[in-house]
Amino acid sequence: RVFLRAINQYADMLNKKFLDQASFELQLWNNYFHLAVAFLTQESLQLENFSSAKRAKILNKYGDMRRQIGFEIRDMWYNLGQHKIKFIPEMVGPILEMTLIPETELRKATIPIFFDMMQCELHSTRSFQMFENEIITKLDHEVEGGRGDEQYKVLFDKILLEHCRKHKYLAKSGETFVKLVVRLMERLLDYRTIMHDENKENRMSCTVNVL
Repeated sequence: RVFLRAINQYADMLNKKFLDQASFELQLWNNYFHLAVAFLTQESLQLENFSSAKRAKILNKYGDMRRQIGFEIRDMWYNLGQHKIKFIPEMVGPILEMTLIPETELRKATIPIFFDMMQCELHSTRSFQMFENEIITKLDHEVEGGRGDEQYKVLFDKILLEHCRKHKYLAKSGETFVKLVVRLMERLLDYRTIMHDENKENRMSCTVNVL
């Protein structure tokens, strides 16, 4: 709780003193995002790993601090305005890590950041190739590390498709991208499930699907 308060003080200062064109400090903002994501993903806040009694006790006393800091990270991202492009593709991995936390409201609030990144890169370079490459690479790493689940796949598909279909220039390319990532996620989740299967043919089949 003390750290959360300190991080929020840091965020206030960034917004007041280091956001406009003349005083923008890329390294400070970078540090903020990495610090906040590290706080959110730390082991001691992953409530789903605790017994129901311990989880209830923590929620009753402190609430889910992951949600609090996650919403703050989202707001800080949108505050960046024209500076957002400076954080693509470097921030794709940390944001992905945050959205993979198994807390539904947090996921719903933060998955739209990916659409914002796509829009931002499209506006700057007329494609979102850097974002696409980065999310595919990082997703592979995260799912292999045990993160991600069926609910995440469904939310990712639904939220990003809704956003893309409303956008004049991202309707077609955005939908293709979302379908590609969802298919990849399906195969990675299958592969992770079957990795410990005794049947070599099943494992081989999943490996070929991922490739």
